[in-house]
Amino acid sequence: MVLGKKRLLGTSVGLIGLSSLMISCSNNGLDIATQPAAQSSPIQSQTVSEQATLKQLRVVFPSRTGSTEVQRKANAIAKLLSTELKMPVEAIVADDTAAVEALKSGRAEVAFLSSRPALKAEKLAGAKLYLAEVRNDYSGGHTYRSVFVVRDDSELQKKGDSKENLEQLKGKKMSFTSPTSGSGFIFPVGELVKQGLVPDRDRLKGFFSQVSYGGNYGGALQAVLRGQADVAAVSEYALKAPYITEEEGKRLRVLHEISGVPAHGVAIDDRVSESMRVQVIAALQTLNEPANNALLKALYNSDRLIKVEHDSHLAPVKEALQKVGME
Repeated sequence: MVLGKKRLLGTSVGLIGLSSLMISCSNNGLDIATQPAAQSSPIQSQTVSEQATLKQLRVVFPSRTGSTEVQRKANAIAKLLSTELKMPVEAIVADDTAAVEALKSGRAEVAFLSSRPALKAEKLAGAKLYLAEVRNDYSGGHTYRSVFVVRDDSELQKKGDSKENLEQLKGKKMSFTSPTSGSGFIFPVGELVKQGLVPDRDRLKGFFSQVSYGGNYGGALQAVLRGQADVAAVSEYALKAPYITEEEGKRLRVLHEISGVPAHGVAIDDRVSESMRVQVIAALQTLNEPANNALLKALYNSDRLIKVEHDSHLAPVKEALQKVGME
């Protein structure tokens, strides 16, 4: 965690009377409540000087829905980590924004994050990605493809090179996943900029006749299936259940693909000492073992966690963000 952004506690006896913030886990993410300092618990922010004596590990598991089912699965992983680390481990379910804020404010030490929130966590909290997920439906193992998808009967056909492929989209109705999606917006728009077809994300309507957002992979693909859009941008693994049915998948095909989208991973705050970080990484990788792997698979459909170097793993998304003007 960046030192300038985290206050050291205990510098004055007078601070004891101040209220401190505590985080509790709820079905809707992080609920922040003000409690008297006299009733504080180990869940409070811990200072940099307490690195070597970390007594509890708090792990954030992002979920847009904050469902009780996600909490149940996260709790099962926390229980395993607690056994491995021989300390209490708390599972906190929250959205990506709250996860980054928890790292920044010292209310969590570890978070499962997608690539863009991982970059924010580095900037705001000094946290880095040390592990990345591997999935069998990722073409690159710990990277995957962003794809432009059309109906099987579309007049749009694959051409000789990327620019020819994408030039066909001029004047077409485009359905992106969401304005913040990596594979469903950032990478496809970055490719359009790279090919000189649009200058940035704010000029898309000068190229497409219509731009819409499905809200999720299924929504973007349904727009194409229903004829509301000519093309959709999604992740390669979205062309099957649970996003669409097998029959719907047969009515779609990939027009263009972009490789190298970084897989989601696990960020660890820099307030955690190096020796403890090594232990946390080792504990997380016990999820790769046959006896524990079902816990990982159930949570985010990941097959295993592998070690990655933060900068190199996230370099492609940094480049894409620069192209679209979202640094």
